[in-house]
Amino acid sequence: MSSDNKFIIASSPHIHHKDSTSRIMLDVIIALIPAGIWGIYVFGARSFVVIAVSIMAAVISEYAMIKVLKKGSISDFSAIITGLLVGYNMPTDVPLFIPAIASGFAILAVKWAFGGLGANIMNPALAGRVFVFFSWTGAMTTWKAPSTNAAIDTLSGASPLGHLKVSLLEVTGKGPLGGPMDIMADYPKSSCAVSMTEWFSSSLGVNIDPHYFDLFFGNISGCIGEVSTFLLIIGAIYLFIRKVITWEIPIVYLASFGLMVWIFDGLRFGEGLFRGDVAFHLLSGGIMLGALFMATDMVTSPLTSKGQIVFGIGCGFLTFMIRVYGSFPEGVSLAIIIMNIFVALIDRLTVPRLFGFVKKEVKK
Repeated sequence: MSSDNKFIIASSPHIHHKDSTSRIMLDVIIALIPAGIWGIYVFGARSFVVIAVSIMAAVISEYAMIKVLKKGSISDFSAIITGLLVGYNMPTDVPLFIPAIASGFAILAVKWAFGGLGANIMNPALAGRVFVFFSWTGAMTTWKAPSTNAAIDTLSGASPLGHLKVSLLEVTGKGPLGGPMDIMADYPKSSCAVSMTEWFSSSLGVNIDPHYFDLFFGNISGCIGEVSTFLLIIGAIYLFIRKVITWEIPIVYLASFGLMVWIFDGLRFGEGLFRGDVAFHLLSGGIMLGALFMATDMVTSPLTSKGQIVFGIGCGFLTFMIRVYGSFPEGVSLAIIIMNIFVALIDRLTVPRLFGFVKKEVKK
């Protein structure tokens, strides 16, 4: 054996992905852009200001910690993604100090308090959002109507989930209610959705409630970056193609949530089991943004495929319980954060057994 042949001993991992952290983060930003543009279009220029303030606060906080601790890099785009997601989870007319505080809390208290990128135990953007939600609940639940749906009062437009929750409280105990779309009958519909459903009915003989179109394309009140299911799915497809995310968490999350809705949600309306409106719940609120872009965060999700499936099931179950039986109309943020806390345990229970490992028996 020649002296040039050397054995190299190094710790794992031994196989590295060709993409850098900054490249992966940039892919996520690219995937999120369409939904953000739509939010700015339907809610107005102030949505851009909210997003910009969120990003600036996150980047400034990140830069300050890098200077103080003399570690990390601002060029990995991670702070930009945190600020972007915080902005996407804000109402348009929220006071600007709220997204600034949310981003600062996300970076300082959730990310760097645990050691920086890769060490945080929960998604920073979601933690920041939850922090300001419970601190300024009124401002965080005041919605602006989309410009594409002029029938909704610009100052008092309720989100579909909020409208449903309030309406259910008012009609509890009055017998079968028919389901979400029957209660949503008095919720404004866009002229575009009405035209599309009329075409489907006359040309294809298929009757679809116009609200489904508004929910799918984003002609509804809600947080800036969560309203367009269509554009969020387009962005997720890009991430799947780029192999930034895998199917386990988003698909299992949405499937388990949808299954719970189908089985049990009909009980709230006096319709019995297996009568829940899955489409309404999958198209409403932050479920798509959460499942496709936040639950899939590499740092705060399990390492193994089996663990990711368990994580997805837990997120789906908790989202259903909080949204349907909790006091708040939405439950995505809390559900993901709670499951983030269990990731270390999930990894421990689902990690593959080492080759040659023999479990020791405990002597009594």
